[in-house]
Amino acid sequence: MNEQLQRKVEQSVKFLQSACRGKQVELCYSGGKDSDVILELAKMAGIDFVPIYKDTTIDPPGTKAHCREKGVEIRKPPVTFMQCIERSGFPSRFRRHCCDHLKEYKIMDHAIQGIRRSESTARAARYTEPTMCRFYGSKKNHVEVFMPILEWSADDVADFITEYNVKCHPLYYDDDGTFHVERRLGCLCCPLASRKKRIEEFKKYPNMLKYYILGGVNSLRNTRIARF
Repeated sequence: MNEQLQRKVEQSVKFLQSACRGKQVELCYSGGKDSDVILELAKMAGIDFVPIYKDTTIDPPGTKAHCREKGVEIRKPPVTFMQCIERSGFPSRFRRHCCDHLKEYKIMDHAIQGIRRSESTARAARYTEPTMCRFYGSKKNHVEVFMPILEWSADDVADFITEYNVKCHPLYYDDDGTFHVERRLGCLCCPLASRKKRIEEFKKYPNMLKYYILGGVNSLRNTRIARF
């Protein structure tokens, strides 16, 4: 392991030990590569944590199986993505109501998240400290969030995964076993993804297109019923 990564690993472990001392914390697990890294770091730190995956009902195939293999608790959402569409219409970049119901809700008072500033300019601007207070609906309903790999690069993540022989989600690998750190997992056909990526995913997962269409039809039907 190179010295720079070794230093970052040690800093992340010490940060978790200090920030999480005397607390039971939720480890926000999505099934992605960064989640696998913070899961390993939490184990190295020896802290009291519970890894939890919030099922969005539209995550990539194999995600639940990967969670079970990692010993992660799977939480069912209060509503499905289909029900979100039926109730509130299609989500968009500016109206991500589905996230409120499927991903962004509180479970514990303290949480660990695998956010990295290098992922985007928006994240670099938004996250400047490894600790933040996140509110869910009201100031009383808040969570103290710890981000141990905030300053890690994609290369750091890839090197850590190789060095510690971390097994990631199958979608990160080619058939020959080649690992691709640049790949990102997320909700299938997410409105935040580029138009190109959404089209590719609709082609790859045609049932998702049917899912969207059916949800839209039911949403229109419910709207007409409400009017009368």
